[in-house]
Amino acid sequence: MIPIENSKKKVVAFHITWTDGKGSYPARRAAVLAESISQQADVLFIVGENSPAPPEECKAIQIGKNTNLLQTLHLLKPDLLIRDTGSTVAEEVEKIREIVPSILHFDDFGDGGLQADFVLQTLLEDANDGYADHYIVDRQLFIADPAIRTYEKAGLTKPKPGPLPHLVISFGEEDEVNLSYRALRHVSQLHIPLKVTLVIGERYAHDISTLKMMALGRRNTFVQQAPYHLPDIFSTADIILCGSGYTPYEIAVMGIPCIVLSQNDFELGLAFPKEHHGFSHLGLGRKVKQSNLLNAIMEPLLHESLRKRSIDRQLALNLGNGKDKVLETILYLLEYPKRGASGKALTDMLH
Repeated sequence: MIPIENSKKKVVAFHITWTDGKGSYPARRAAVLAESISQQADVLFIVGENSPAPPEECKAIQIGKNTNLLQTLHLLKPDLLIRDTGSTVAEEVEKIREIVPSILHFDDFGDGGLQADFVLQTLLEDANDGYADHYIVDRQLFIADPAIRTYEKAGLTKPKPGPLPHLVISFGEEDEVNLSYRALRHVSQLHIPLKVTLVIGERYAHDISTLKMMALGRRNTFVQQAPYHLPDIFSTADIILCGSGYTPYEIAVMGIPCIVLSQNDFELGLAFPKEHHGFSHLGLGRKVKQSNLLNAIMEPLLHESLRKRSIDRQLALNLGNGKDKVLETILYLLEYPKRGASGKALTDMLH
């Protein structure tokens, strides 16, 4: 690691918002990073109207509307701003550059990323000529949080499915296009013994009572609402059905056969959760045919060789170990800021 030699701690501000296809992973990644740098820097979370809750142990400032971000940064004057807010706009980031010495973005597909000092793209497979040098495109930057680490490579020790195989269905926190309903409706047509657990996120905005009624119509079918511990549920699965954002990365750390349905065109364009990495990708969920989905569920349950191949391909990726690389980038930006800071920060007066 690059040492931070100054006696006075520098300030790192995180700004995280909910964005399509990412679920709760950005918030969990931020929590891991915040804890890891807490000895070298003071950490502060900037919480806007569309931000997940910050870690309990971290300082936070509520800004209301995200349009207040610039004003807040003027007051705080952090040494580094870490953003995981989806696609950003160049004009806004240009103004932030006048305030903040260093800027780090995660998975930014907007033109604002061109103005950041580094953009870490974990959802893409390979860099192409269209990306500037400060974009780091590498799935190995993926950071598995401690809850997932508990079940790392669990697929190697799991027995083959018994007489009541377990299917877990999870489409993230929001499930905007309600693939939970579509998937459960199709799965209800499977005429084999099968335990089904449908996991509903905290931000699910559709009619849960409909899902519960469907579950009552099939034996061993359950709708699980928060609070729950998703890694624990995943670890009991013989097969998982999910979206194609970050969840497949977490499943690949564990090694569990997985079927992927994209929730939107953005997810559909992501190249990671494909067959050569151990996933069965059926395309856009709203267009999936019932027969294709049911066949995809049956294959790894009936054919041990296919199940083992999926697990081996996932675990061969060796995902989840990206924390040290990301921390190196953060500490580099703190030690070697790209721009000078001006004025007295509010954070100085708080010390």
